[in-house]
Amino acid sequence: MSGLVAVPYVSTPGGRLRSAARLVLCAAVSWYLCLWWGTSTAPVPAALPAVLILREDVYAWPRLGWERLAGVVVGVVLSTLLLHWVTDPAWSFPLVLLCGCAGMYLLGRPGSPNQQVLITALMVYATAVPGYPLARLEESLVGIAVVVLLGPLLWPPDPYRSATEGLDGYRTAVGELLTGIAGGLERGAAAPEAVGTLAPAALPERARLWLRPQACRDAFDRAAAGRSLPRLRAGRPPEGLDGRLVLAARTALTLQYFTQELYERTRRGGSAVPTEPAADGAHDPALRALAPLLRVTANALDAALFGSDFAELLDRARTLDLAHRRAHPGRHDAVLRAGLHLTHEALADHLNRGFRKL
Repeated sequence: MSGLVAVPYVSTPGGRLRSAARLVLCAAVSWYLCLWWGTSTAPVPAALPAVLILREDVYAWPRLGWERLAGVVVGVVLSTLLLHWVTDPAWSFPLVLLCGCAGMYLLGRPGSPNQQVLITALMVYATAVPGYPLARLEESLVGIAVVVLLGPLLWPPDPYRSATEGLDGYRTAVGELLTGIAGGLERGAAAPEAVGTLAPAALPERARLWLRPQACRDAFDRAAAGRSLPRLRAGRPPEGLDGRLVLAARTALTLQYFTQELYERTRRGGSAVPTEPAADGAHDPALRALAPLLRVTANALDAALFGSDFAELLDRARTLDLAHRRAHPGRHDAVLRAGLHLTHEALADHLNRGFRKL
């Protein structure tokens, strides 16, 4: 995934079925339009845009369409000219490969080269059939036009609903994570889940968890700014959704810091990749005393992201934070608490701005 895009937050059977049906319909319409037009007897390039452009991020469809069309045009022109001027295969193929790679990166975006330039150039080079370059250009244009114009009409998504579902999914996931860690800390050495959910094997999935609030926020911002496609069902956003998305994105950073610091703290007395809490971390009174604070913080965050009253939970969390600070004033304990303290500050700012219930 390149750049900040809206990702599929909740994968449901209905959503997957709609995506598959949209892809099949766009590919079929493009295919039969080209057959009717008579571009070729097997217009595969017309069906490819449906496969390559129809992502979950509807906002990216026009951009991906333009990028693909530009890549096809440059690839066709590049290969046609080189085949016309350089007929010797010993020289023409290396030139097509070299120029195609150069065009792929020149027309691409940082971290996302336009591979269509090289693919089209090689396909035109390998298909020595008169009229094939023009047919590929026509079929690609038809496929892109169908995807960009017809695709949003087929079960258009509601960006605000997607953002709400994404926020609810994140709220549930982060609540389960923090509650599991608190339970592991309370049970001490008998609970490897206190560290297991933070171990390196879980990092890819955990990294995706912390990115989800920002993805929801991006979808909301693009819909609110009017940059959505005109056919999208973007009505009025749920009351207070904007503020809760800001809170989720802000606390994702603080909680990511806390979980990483907790993992480093519990592994100090063990191996580099422990399978259960290290000996000193398992019996560390500061860690076990942290469990009630973590549990109340998780409850306050859950209530705030849901849109309900969390002022009392926040006051209780701050009281537990102060008690933990007095009982464990060490520098390392302060570093460990920093992520939770910053989470409390974000919750307080959200409360001062006036949270809204659903």
